[in-house]
Formats: sequence, structure tokens, C-alpha cells
Amino acid sequence: MAVVRQNQLKKAADKTISEIVTEISEKEVFQMIDYSEGSGKLYHIQVAPGEVGRYVILPGDPKRCEKIAQHFDEPKLIADNREFTTYTGKLDGVKVSVTSTGIGGPSAAIAMEELKRCGADTFIRVGTCGGMALDVKGGDLVIATGAIRAEGTSKEYAPIEFPAVADFDIVCALRETASKLGFRSHTGVVQCKDSFYGQHEPEVKPVGYELLNRWDAWMKLGTLASEMESAALFVVASALHVRVGTVLLAIANQERAKAGLDNEQAHDTEQAIETAVEAIRLLIRQDS
Repeated sequence: MAVVRQNQLKKAADKTISEIVTEISEKEVFQMIDYSEGSGKLYHIQVAPGEVGRYVILPGDPKRCEKIAQHFDEPKLIADNREFTTYTGKLDGVKVSVTSTGIGGPSAAIAMEELKRCGADTFIRVGTCGGMALDVKGGDLVIATGAIRAEGTSKEYAPIEFPAVADFDIVCALRETASKLGFRSHTGVVQCKDSFYGQHEPEVKPVGYELLNRWDAWMKLGTLASEMESAALFVVASALHVRVGTVLLAIANQERAKAGLDNEQAHDTEQAIETAVEAIRLLIRQDS
């Protein structure tokens, strides 16, 4: 009997924190109401476990999913529900997927939560941003190392003192890939907010004084760009013990316009997509 007990204790000691957290998470999922009523699919994304790969690209815009899937071998539409569109295919023989998240942290968090429960554990957000640092021009890529949590979703996962940071390996893979492809890129901190118009028309908002003061602080701290999803994704990834990174196309830079500098606009996300796809290829090689 003592030997059996010793073996049980050894097994418990051998478990990693991640495995224990996963077990707890699975129990909580089991206790949650099944809003899909036994379909086997996750309620919002309408995807079942096994239908997505370990590696998932996360654009905001559902219309971008088909464009991204064209970079895959054997792409197949898996689901199209609300703002969540999912395709699955292969890169170098490995199953990969793309799922849109919609705009903002709440729906991005839902996508990551449900994709993780379907088997994904490595994510790259591909999106757009507005430049803030004067050297970030329209058409440049921004690779986020961390994000300012000026949004609400992440606060439901971690205290505000906890940082929103990208996975180091993914950041390195994105930097290396962008450099090899010859794309102009910047690496650093981005700001994430919930209100697009709060950023662009702060003067007319009832709390404009606060928005302007905070923006001034972000500028003085060297923030590269502003967007809406990465802070939530980075913190949710920490809570779920998965990996995530972000690569963004800078559409334009309002600070360059204010400074009287040239401020051309760019809307084609192909360079950001190519960077994410090739970074996943690199991660697949590193993980194998």
C-alpha cells in the first residue's frame, strides 16, 4: 500500500504547472453549460476539436481569411459564424489554420479560448494599426513585443500590474522572417484601446482630457503604434499557457501628419500575411 501511495505522489510531483492548469481548465469547461447543445462544436467559432491545427493565424477581418488560406496547401473552409471564419490547410505537411477574430479584445479572447479547446496552442495575429512613433510610416510592419492594456478585456484575466507580452520565440521568428523577406519593420510596444474614435477624435469626447493626457504619455514612452486586439490576446495567452505574437501593417501615422511629415496610406496586408506564414514555417521547423 505504501508503494502505491509513493507512486501516486511521484506522478503528482512530475506534473508540470501547465498540465495542472490544463486539467483544472478542462474540468471547468466540463461544468460549463453546453450552448452548442451536444453538437461537439465550440459555440462561437463553430469548430470542433481536431478541425484546426496547432498553429493558427488570427486576422481581425473575416474577409482576410480566404486570402491567408491561399498560402496554405489544401485549404478548406471549416466554419463561418458571426465574425469567426476558419480555414484549415497545411504548411510543409503540418496542419495549420486561420480564424478571424472580429474587432476588439472581447471577440479576440473568445476566438483564442475556443481555438485552444480545439487543439491550437500557437497564434499569430495579423492585422493593421495606426503609427505613433514618427519613424513608423504607412506600409511599414510593426512586430509587437508587448502591449499597453488600455482596454477592458485583459482586466478580466489578470490584474493591471501583469504585463501583456508576446511570446519571445514568435517575436524572433517574425523579426527574422520580415528581415529575410526585405520588409521594413519595427519591433516594440503597441497601445491597445477599445474606442477607435476615442483615439482619432478625443477632443470631442466627454473624457477627452484623460484620452489626450494618456496619449501624450504613450508617445513620450516611445510607443510604436495603436491597435485594438494584442493586449487582450497576450494576456489571455498567458492565462491559457499558449504562445502568441503580432505582426501589423501600419496604415498611416496621425503623428506624422501633425508634424507636417509625409503620411502616405497603405491598405494591402500581404506583407504582414507573408511574414506570419513564413514565421509559422520557421516555428514548425524549430518545434519539430
